[in-house]
Amino acid sequence: MATTAAVRLRPEERAELERRARAQRVRADVGRRARMMLMLADGLPYAAIERALGCSSATVALWKRRFLDDGLPGLGARHMGTRPTVLTPQLEARVLAWTRRKPPSGATHWSTRLLGRKLGVSHTLIAKAWHRAGLKPHRLERYVRSTDPDFEAKAADIIGLYLHPPAHAAVFCVDEKTAIQALDRRDPVLPMTPGRAERHGFEYLRHGTLSLYAALETRTGAVLGKTAARHTSAEFVAFLTDLLATQPKCRAIHVIADNLSAHKTPQVQAFLAAHPRVTMHYTPTYSSWLNQIELWFAKIERDVIARGIFTSVTDLARKLRRYIQQYNRTATPFRWSYADPTRRIRALSNS
Repeated sequence: MATTAAVRLRPEERAELERRARAQRVRADVGRRARMMLMLADGLPYAAIERALGCSSATVALWKRRFLDDGLPGLGARHMGTRPTVLTPQLEARVLAWTRRKPPSGATHWSTRLLGRKLGVSHTLIAKAWHRAGLKPHRLERYVRSTDPDFEAKAADIIGLYLHPPAHAAVFCVDEKTAIQALDRRDPVLPMTPGRAERHGFEYLRHGTLSLYAALETRTGAVLGKTAARHTSAEFVAFLTDLLATQPKCRAIHVIADNLSAHKTPQVQAFLAAHPRVTMHYTPTYSSWLNQIELWFAKIERDVIARGIFTSVTDLARKLRRYIQQYNRTATPFRWSYADPTRRIRALSNS
């Protein structure tokens, strides 16, 4: 092994080592390594060097081997340095480049700690780089793209009914909320108290499901609702019949609905043929968000369904009807507004 070889110094090497050993303005570890090589060259045993320099035999062997392999340059420090603590432009560019790649671990996205371990930097630097660049790998936004070639024309037709409804006509947004579960709780509900939210038991009982048909009149905001065991075309036609019964016979009716197959069956077409004063307006494909009844469905979901406790399907239907009755006492129409007017509805491009 190299550590068993004798240390022989050339005159220029000895002169340099002696200079380092005597110098007052060099690092202490540099001077100690120089004295160590001089002692080895003078033939002193490891034990004497250990006592003189206060180091171990392993340290002496390490630096002797490096000197024999590389000469004076081998006595330089080889500390790898500490992890970066400053977000330099170069490091920031590297972080952002790696953020756009898929993690090799099979994960779908990076976390600050996962990327920090990969790049050998603190996770706080990763978080700082992401914050500066507005990157949030942990978040996911979903979108629905309408494939309807007549999207803009259909959307403009529906929005026109909201903004400029026909004179002496009623406009209704119609849809059904399907598979509403009548869920009961096995354990009692613990009511809200100061400093503690209402608590529900984890286990629940299923008592069946029902569908809620609803029609929102855009002028007043009032809602006509009807529950049904199933959502079929026959039930849809029956609901439209009930809707007509609430309106004067001479009034024209415009109904906004989505593209559910139950809304376009021969039964529906026969109903429309028998009632020419009813005009159907279908939303573009994958654009049911244009139907204002979806806003109301979101409200009843929050107010009644999500945290409701229902002992039976009958109980569920009763509570839904009661909510609709109370809602209609103070109903107001929905008012849409754009947060960014420049983001208008545009036709899809095939490019």
